[in-house]
Amino acid sequence: MGTDLTRILVTGVGGAPGFDLAARLLDLGAEVIGADADPLASGLLIDGIIPRVLPPAADPSYEEALTGLCRDLRPAGLFSTVEHELPQLLRLEPELSGLGVRTWLPPAPAIEACLDKAVFHTVLAWHQIPVPRTWPASEISQVPAVCPMVVKPRRGQGSKNVVFCSTRDQARVLCELIPDPVIQERVDGQEFTADCLVSRDGRASVILRYRLVVKGGLSMVSRTVRDDEAATLVRQALTVIGVTGPCCVQGIISGHAIPRVQLLEANARFAGAFRASEAAGADLAGQALRGLLGQPVDHARLTYQPGICLTKYVATLRTSPPQEQEAQPCPAPQ
Repeated sequence: MGTDLTRILVTGVGGAPGFDLAARLLDLGAEVIGADADPLASGLLIDGIIPRVLPPAADPSYEEALTGLCRDLRPAGLFSTVEHELPQLLRLEPELSGLGVRTWLPPAPAIEACLDKAVFHTVLAWHQIPVPRTWPASEISQVPAVCPMVVKPRRGQGSKNVVFCSTRDQARVLCELIPDPVIQERVDGQEFTADCLVSRDGRASVILRYRLVVKGGLSMVSRTVRDDEAATLVRQALTVIGVTGPCCVQGIISGHAIPRVQLLEANARFAGAFRASEAAGADLAGQALRGLLGQPVDHARLTYQPGICLTKYVATLRTSPPQEQEAQPCPAPQ
């Protein structure tokens, strides 16, 4: 890895991206502070982690609690796996830097394109990168009367409130139930995720894997694959969005349809199954840590072998005696 023992803060360790990233950084020899808004988050129980509970990103006390944690524990860097806290982190970047905490955050427009599926569609369509037809709820009259489609929140994550339907009338009802929805044409084909690392000079390494079994938005079975057309489109999307650092892009490969490849969304964080790409030989976490700490990213360490399959499963992490307190909450602002 080329770094000395380093203390890194990882937020969102209750989700798959944060849990796996925290565990991988521990494997690489880093000290890891694992933070989550849920005191019952599984990642707070990882052996060797320094667990802390933070307020949710939308809470008024979040920013002061985060800076207080950094002031007390002095991490050298911070990886966020919670996209909804990225705007706050961007505002806090000067203060975090003053505390000696390095961040690797995309610029505000890139964060918005990753957070807002309608913005993602608009940016990519403007640059003629293939995306499914997408309409805000206010334009439902333009949706075909009969068409395979999906209704989902503009700023959702983890497949929450994602519903499939086949008529405009059904979509109209769903738009009443789903918060701030978009309507998107449903594309048949093989879904994929691209695990990406974009160095500060704009160079992107892209590792493609099929999402073979998906539960609750998380890829439970993945297999790495090579597809030059998909990889090229992912790189183009990363460039026009302006993402830097670790990120992931989802899309569909539709066989012989035209366009053959369409992109669905991007996330400015590690993906929930990025360990599949690491199992195929790509040093994603190690090179992301180098980039976070201001060292050059070695893209030669981000090559991979296709055909590597990874299966995730649910396991018992720990049993605890009654009333055992695993993680300390960050102090409330005075």
